[in-house]
Amino acid sequence: MIPRIHQQGRNTARLLAYLYGPGRREEHTDPHLVASFDGLAPDPGRDPSTTLADLAQLLDEPLHLLPDDTRPTTHVWHASVRAAPGDRALTDTEWADIARRVITATGIDPGDGAGCRWAAVRHADDHIHLIATLVREDGRRPDHHRSAKRAQTECRQIEADYDLHRVAPGDGTAAKRPTSAERHKAERRGRQRTPREELRETVRRSAAGSAGEEEFFDRLAAGGLLVRRRIAPSGDTLGYTVALPGDRNGNGEPVFYSGSKLAPDLSLPRIRERWTQGPGDTGRQPTPPVTGPASARRRATGAAWQALLVIDHGDDGMVAAQIAATGEVLDALSKSSAAHTRDELRAAATAFERASRSHVRAARGHDHALRQAARDLVHGGPALGRGEDGATTAMVIDTLVFLAVAAAHWHARKQHAQQAEAAHRAAEHLRAAYASASHHPMALLHQRGSRLAPSWQRHHATAVRHALPELADRILSEPGWPALAATLDEVRTTGHDATALLTQAAARRELDTAERMSDVLVWRLRRLADLPADPQNSRGTHGRGSSAASSQRRAAHLAARTSNDTRRQR
Repeated sequence: MIPRIHQQGRNTARLLAYLYGPGRREEHTDPHLVASFDGLAPDPGRDPSTTLADLAQLLDEPLHLLPDDTRPTTHVWHASVRAAPGDRALTDTEWADIARRVITATGIDPGDGAGCRWAAVRHADDHIHLIATLVREDGRRPDHHRSAKRAQTECRQIEADYDLHRVAPGDGTAAKRPTSAERHKAERRGRQRTPREELRETVRRSAAGSAGEEEFFDRLAAGGLLVRRRIAPSGDTLGYTVALPGDRNGNGEPVFYSGSKLAPDLSLPRIRERWTQGPGDTGRQPTPPVTGPASARRRATGAAWQALLVIDHGDDGMVAAQIAATGEVLDALSKSSAAHTRDELRAAATAFERASRSHVRAARGHDHALRQAARDLVHGGPALGRGEDGATTAMVIDTLVFLAVAAAHWHARKQHAQQAEAAHRAAEHLRAAYASASHHPMALLHQRGSRLAPSWQRHHATAVRHALPELADRILSEPGWPALAATLDEVRTTGHDATALLTQAAARRELDTAERMSDVLVWRLRRLADLPADPQNSRGTHGRGSSAASSQRRAAHLAARTSNDTRRQR
C-alpha cells in the first residue's frame, strides 16, 4: 500500500474535473466516490443530478465562511493511495475504510467532529485519490504536519490488517521519485525513463571515483549534460544544476535539476565529502596508476575484501562509508564493463543506489581503498569480454556479491528495510552478471581439471578434506569441482602449499551461504596465489601434449555443453 501526498492546490473544482475525467490517456474508468467526510456527499459519477460544481461547493464551504483576508491561498489537499503490484483487487467498501484510516492518520479529519471536509474518488482498480479542503469546520487549519510519514505508518498497518504485500518502510533518505507529470511527459516522448532518473544515473557515475570538483564537472559535461554552476562573489562554486539537452519546457528552455533534487547525496556539499581526508588518509602515499582494466579489477577485488572486514567489525560510521563507496565501485564497474555484463551490472548499480544512503552518517576517509578502486576502474579503461579482462571481471563480481549481501545484512540489523531489500536486489543482478563473466574461464578450468590424472584429482580432494572437513562433501559434489581441482593444481605447480592456501582462502569469509562454493574458492585461490585470472594465461596451460588451438576448441565445446550449469547462481 503506497500513499503519496501531492502538492497543495488552489482550485477544488479543477482537481475534481481531473479525477472524474477520462485521464490523460483515457485510463480513468467509472470514477465514483467511495467515502466522504459525512458519508452523504453527492457523487457526480453515480448521480446524474449532481455536478462537479456541487461537490466542490460542498467541500469548500468552510473556506467561504472565513473573511477574505484570512483564507489560505492554497487550500486543496490531495493524496493518492495505491495498492502494490500483485495485490488483490479491493472492494469499494475496503477502499472506503482505507480512505478513512489515512484521512484520520494524517490529521485531515482526526475524528473530533470538526475536521476538514474530504472525499475519496476511485477511478481505477488499484488506487484511490483523496481530496480535502484545508480549513476545519471550526475555521482552524488542520494539524497535518508530516502527513506523508503518518500516511506511510498507517499503510504499513493496513497491509497487515488486509493481508496485502508488505512494502518496506522508508526512512526519508530515498531519492525523490519522478512526478506524475514527469512520467507522462516521458511516456509521450517514448522514453522508458524520466529525465530526473537519467540525470541521477549520469551524475552518480560522474561522481564515482572522481578526485575533485573540476574532474566531476568535466565528467558531467563529457556525459552530455548541460551544467550550470552557482558561483559565490568569492568565485567559489556553491552548487550546480544539470539538464538533458533535449528536455525542454513549454518555452523551449532546458529543464534543470539541482543535485539535491536528484538524490540527497548528490548535492555539491555531500559530493565534496567524498574528497575529504579522514584519519586514515593522513600522510597517505599516492597510489601507483593502473595499467589496464584487468589490473583495476584485481585492485577492486582486494579493496572489496578489506571493506568486508570493516562491515563485519567496524563502527557504524565506517560501515556506512564502505557501503556508500561500494555504490561508487558498482557505478564505475558498470561504466567500464563489456557488453555481455553491462546491463546486469547497471541494474545492480541502480538497485544498490538505494542501499548506499541511510541516516547513519558516513565517516569519510575510511573508504579510501574503495574510492580509489572506483577511480582505477574508470581510468583503467573499458574491459574486453574475454581474456584476463573478462576473467578478472568475474573475480571482482564474485567478491562484490559477498559485499552486497554483507551490506544487506548490516542494513537489516539496523532495521533499514528499504536499503536491505535494495542490497539483496543488487546481489541478484550481480549473480546474473557473474554467470556471464565467468562462463568462458570456468569452462576452460573445468576442461583442464577433468583431464588431470586420477592420482592428482585424489590428491587435491584430500587437500579439500583437510582444509574444509565440514564442507568437503558438498564442494566435491558440485559441478564446479573440476575447475577448483585445476586451480589447486596450478597452486601446487607454482610452489605454494595448496592445503595451507586453501585454508587461508576459506578463512577469509564464510562459505556455507554461497550457492557454488567451488567457484568462490577458485577466485580466492587465484588471487591469493597471484595466478592469472584467465586460465589461458597460466604457465603450463597447454602442456600434457595439447596444442593451444585444440585446447580452445575443447573449451568451446565444453562451454556449450555446460551453459545451463555455468549460468546458475554461484
